Amino acid sequence: MSQSPHVRVLIIGAGPAGLTAAIYAARAELKPLVVEGLVPGGQLMLTTDVENYPGFPDGIGGPEMIQLFRSQAERFGTDFRYGMVSRVDTSRRPFVVEIDEDPEDTVLADCIIVSAGADAKWLGLPDEDRLRNYGVSACATCDGAFFKGKEMAVVGGGDTAMEEALFLTRFATRVHVIHRRDAFRASRIMAARVKAHPDIEIHWNSQVVGIGGSPEEGVTSVTLEDTQDGSHSTHAWQAVFVAIGHKPNSDVWNSLLEQDGLGYIKTVPGSTYTNIPGIFAAGDVQDSIYRQAVTAAGTGCMAAIDAERWLESQESVEADSAAAGDSQGVSASL
Repeated sequence: MSQSPHVRVLIIGAGPAGLTAAIYAARAELKPLVVEGLVPGGQLMLTTDVENYPGFPDGIGGPEMIQLFRSQAERFGTDFRYGMVSRVDTSRRPFVVEIDEDPEDTVLADCIIVSAGADAKWLGLPDEDRLRNYGVSACATCDGAFFKGKEMAVVGGGDTAMEEALFLTRFATRVHVIHRRDAFRASRIMAARVKAHPDIEIHWNSQVVGIGGSPEEGVTSVTLEDTQDGSHSTHAWQAVFVAIGHKPNSDVWNSLLEQDGLGYIKTVPGSTYTNIPGIFAAGDVQDSIYRQAVTAAGTGCMAAIDAERWLESQESVEADSAAAGDSQGVSASL
């Protein structure tokens, strides 16, 4: 059996958070290893145009942006490997990280930065997959401005859906909120704002069952089904924003790291420290509020700096212990 590689910093995930952490850790000469996951680059790999990331006044494609992040990380000495982290043994130091459910494929890590991201929950419609990024989106903040002057639909009944609907009124001629029940799950104040807004129309007891259009022409229609009588209606709307929540990619940490009720990893306020010393969390796996590339990159920077300082503190403790041991040895020999 080959010996497991031993790294100072292991980064899980290769989206904006993970790659930014890699840039900072590599520049600090910590020689990080990034385990990329099944979709290296995360949600940006599914984003056609990014227009709200600073430094790109003409916009940039999501995959192109990720490649730039990665090239910068590689320039400073970051190593990459494809695979999914399937288990982590935190009872030993260094941590033992298993890859792809193979007990023989492990990495030893002095510290870990978890930046595995979160995936949007989707409706599961074939049309949704076909038209994703062509009028179907899970991020109004990212994509709403692309559909200025059009009628748009928001699917969902929680606070996220309310926020998305209110945000889209800046661009849409009319926003249609689709909810499969007869009452919102959102907080009272958010629901009240949506109900009172003159440019928002609510479609109660309704669910999306079809989306018309093509990648060339975008979304051209949305078909709703009444959840009470089964009747269908088709509407000439031109964008659909699915706001039924996100699922953080934190399952492997369920019994190890503290999480909130939705599975987002909890961090010490103002830092990326988790409840286990030496493990840090950054990006959408710990951010249920902002979920933007730029905020993910910011916490990736924080995680790398936190990790560097933590490693330095451990080295100081070890040096002090060694010095104390040497002193005792000298005293015993006198």
